[in-house]
Amino acid sequence: MARKFLYAVALLVVVVIAGMMGLRFWANELSQFAFVPAKVFHAPAPLVPNAYANPSLWFSHGAGTAGDPARWLPRGADAPDHALPAAVFFIHPTSLFERTRWNADIHDATTNARAETFVRGLASPFNAAAEVWVPRYRQATFGAFLTDHPAGHKALDAAYGDVLAGFDAFVAGADPRLPIVLVGHSQGAFHLMRLMQERVAGRPLASRIAAAYVVGWPVSLTHDLPHMGLPACTAPDHSGCILSWQSFGEPADPRMVMDAYTRFAGLDGRNRKGTPFLCTNPITGRPGDAATAQANLGTLVPDANFSGAALVPGMVSARCAPNGFLMIGSGPQMGPLVLPGNNYHVYDIPLFWGNVRADVARRVGAWHTQSGHPAPKLASAKSAAGKAWWRLWQS
Repeated sequence: MARKFLYAVALLVVVVIAGMMGLRFWANELSQFAFVPAKVFHAPAPLVPNAYANPSLWFSHGAGTAGDPARWLPRGADAPDHALPAAVFFIHPTSLFERTRWNADIHDATTNARAETFVRGLASPFNAAAEVWVPRYRQATFGAFLTDHPAGHKALDAAYGDVLAGFDAFVAGADPRLPIVLVGHSQGAFHLMRLMQERVAGRPLASRIAAAYVVGWPVSLTHDLPHMGLPACTAPDHSGCILSWQSFGEPADPRMVMDAYTRFAGLDGRNRKGTPFLCTNPITGRPGDAATAQANLGTLVPDANFSGAALVPGMVSARCAPNGFLMIGSGPQMGPLVLPGNNYHVYDIPLFWGNVRADVARRVGAWHTQSGHPAPKLASAKSAAGKAWWRLWQS
């Protein structure tokens, strides 16, 4: 399994480094040439009814199985004594960087291998939960975010259709006694915002959300947050709320993110240019806050050969800057995936792995207390089956 992990990460490194080089040295027009498909958009075929009842359309499906990427744990992290009484729905980020197609083939081995790598690093802080659900979906290619062409928006709409179908299957299949934790990163966060507008805001389901982690995509306080059905988290023990951040080393150049921020309209359909966006400090769980590195419970640091990773405490500080970005100082050595402008986008969650893990446990506990729904008794997360597949991915 370690070899499989290494091959998957190697594929990801090659693709992302190529993208980084293009974005670092090329003008916007050349970046679009490198990543925006030149082909006419053709909508993916509709999924069959109830498609997500098939476990093969999930990277992670509920309580987990052997080889489940979301259940991977780094060195230095222990499986919990008992499962966290929550059900997590995680939307993975972009793992398609080709310009030969607008949307991924849901069964494409290369794209899925990259996605599994992201799931390990980004979904694993949430894997103490009794259930973790991570759908495969026909994601839009990276170039869809670099163009104003209608095809880019159509590709993102098509991807969202799969995410929505997966979410409806998740709600129908998850243990109804459990609160829900929503997580999305990058393209996953982009879709999660719309999902919350359509499935959470003004609906009974809102009362079941313990927390929503909308990370790696800006949430406008003016044009997005009021339409997502939940407020921003204001304290570390606040439940039923939204967290969001985007990580940069200093000196930071966030122009690429700001270009994307203004390219896409807010959830109210209006241009978001110039409006402030939410910054939650993942170390403290408070918006607009600052924290020293000593308060960081553990950063997920990949091995030099990408064969695994370890938790390193006290490595990274964090402060919400006036411009809404999360500043981490000069930034740690995390490998070759730091993007131009000192953008630690790929590491938004791994930088604060230990604190995110503690944060979700705290908010789920607060939800059970504040909602009046006591946590149900669940099987131990250290059951024989659970130990087996955690050892499998750590081997």
